[in-house]
Amino acid sequence: MKTYAIRDDIPKEIDENLKSYHPMVRAMLHSRGIVDNETAQKFLNPDYDAHTHDPFLLKNMDKVVERILKAISENEKIAIYSDYDADGIPGAVVCHDFLKKIGFTNFVNYIPLRNKEGYGLNHDAIAGLIADGVKLIITIDCGITDYAEAEFAQRSGADIIITDHHIPGEDVPKAFAVINPKQKGCTYPEKMICGSGVIFKVVQALVATKKLPLPEGHEKWLLDMVGLATLSDMVPLQGENRVFSYYGMKVLRKSPRVGLMKLFSSLKIAQHTVTEDDIAFMITPRINAASRMGIPRDAFTLLSTTNEVEAGMYTEHLNKNNDERKGVVASMVADIKKYIKNKGEEVRQVIVHGNPLWKPSLLGLVANSFSDEHNRPVFLWGREGNREGDTIIKGSCRAGGETDVVKLMAKAKDVFIEYGGHTGAGGFSVANENIHLLEERLNEAFSELSQEKKIISETLIDKKLSLDDVNWDTYGHIEKFAPFGLANPKPLFIFENIEVSEVKQFGKDKNHLELKFSAQGEPALGGKKVSAICFFFDPKKFPVSLEPGNPVNLVATLEKSTFRNFPELRLRIVDIF
Repeated sequence: MKTYAIRDDIPKEIDENLKSYHPMVRAMLHSRGIVDNETAQKFLNPDYDAHTHDPFLLKNMDKVVERILKAISENEKIAIYSDYDADGIPGAVVCHDFLKKIGFTNFVNYIPLRNKEGYGLNHDAIAGLIADGVKLIITIDCGITDYAEAEFAQRSGADIIITDHHIPGEDVPKAFAVINPKQKGCTYPEKMICGSGVIFKVVQALVATKKLPLPEGHEKWLLDMVGLATLSDMVPLQGENRVFSYYGMKVLRKSPRVGLMKLFSSLKIAQHTVTEDDIAFMITPRINAASRMGIPRDAFTLLSTTNEVEAGMYTEHLNKNNDERKGVVASMVADIKKYIKNKGEEVRQVIVHGNPLWKPSLLGLVANSFSDEHNRPVFLWGREGNREGDTIIKGSCRAGGETDVVKLMAKAKDVFIEYGGHTGAGGFSVANENIHLLEERLNEAFSELSQEKKIISETLIDKKLSLDDVNWDTYGHIEKFAPFGLANPKPLFIFENIEVSEVKQFGKDKNHLELKFSAQGEPALGGKKVSAICFFFDPKKFPVSLEPGNPVNLVATLEKSTFRNFPELRLRIVDIF
């Protein structure tokens, strides 16, 4: 079970610095490392012009802009080679829409097939593009470690510009140019923008030259895709990412993209009130399902098409893909639950499980849910293509607690062929004959790390509230921090010793939970009880009985629901004990 602790009070000096704000706002600013008025103003009131950086601060931007302008003026064929996920695909749409908007049409979008070509550049794809007359390849969200492929492109007569945000190796590929804020010698102030953010900076730079038929500022309409990618790719929502996510949500709410409109409509999401939760739980999974279950270009077409009939067709297709994905994932989840149940008290600090029939592309989704539920690292593995002769097993891992999974894998590196990722999530490959060693080696590594520092920490509660605090004034203070995400989480509140008044399971399969609680000052709530919900959760999982009349401690976030166009304030259940 998770353990909780209330955040420490704000130090007096910092409290004084932020005294112009409401106490709750001050507390939330402090928990995000914001300790002075100027930084607070910047965070709470993002400004596109003032708070985005000059794109020419990115290393090699001058060279890249000059080469792209040359390709446009000489009508050279350009290939946009993007990753297949919910960062790479929106980034591909940014580049596609920009070139269309300036009237340039001699280009192609290439998105590799996840389950056949794998991640990044591949030799056959580059050879095919060059044979098709491509003279310039621009990568999005990939390429930074594809040394041989970049060299092959340059040697074969096509310049390649790599735009990426992943951590480079010892050196960068020998491309025409590399744009990556993390590369050596790049002094760009924001290191953590996503792949779509990087290509957007290239667009900003091209627009700033005033050599193209696009008014400066018009590129802001592309921020719907940049915001979508920034929220989807789990980059920290601070600095420039705060601006991208904030304005991205504004543009998403009024975006004229017919594909988005059809998708929102099919999911019963009101576009003008779309939230970051709608993006994370409804839109992103459908974009990713395209590559996990079929063809990633389907998601690209949905987001870039201007044809209503095509938009409707691809919406239906992606929803079907996602339903298929959910079915496969449900089967995997059931298998892992059975495994954990059979293990009982023997469940280790690092959960390791797999099946050669599982699709590696789905493992991250499943690992995420189990790592959160069990508050410990989860490593799951499967086999690409499910061919009997395959000797390499691939997997995904998620942290749970505060474990750094990359450090964890580094401690057990002898068992891996490859591994990588970031603190909270990663991927790995293991030789078939070593898979039986994985669980033991990772748990040994966990023990070593735990001796160095506490690696599963308490979850911090922002504030203790009463049910009477569940009101629109409280929500108004919280709303200033939206959109929420990595490094800007929704504030967690604890409601102690509150009595359950109603219990209801709802939804088609009765797999969602709603509780109701009575506040002391009900008139302040319009005579209504306080509702608390959670989706896809069995109430028996909580360590306390949820019978009406029972007192419980509730950990929750506060949210506004606009279901059936009726604004309602409610709690989203995180834990009950």
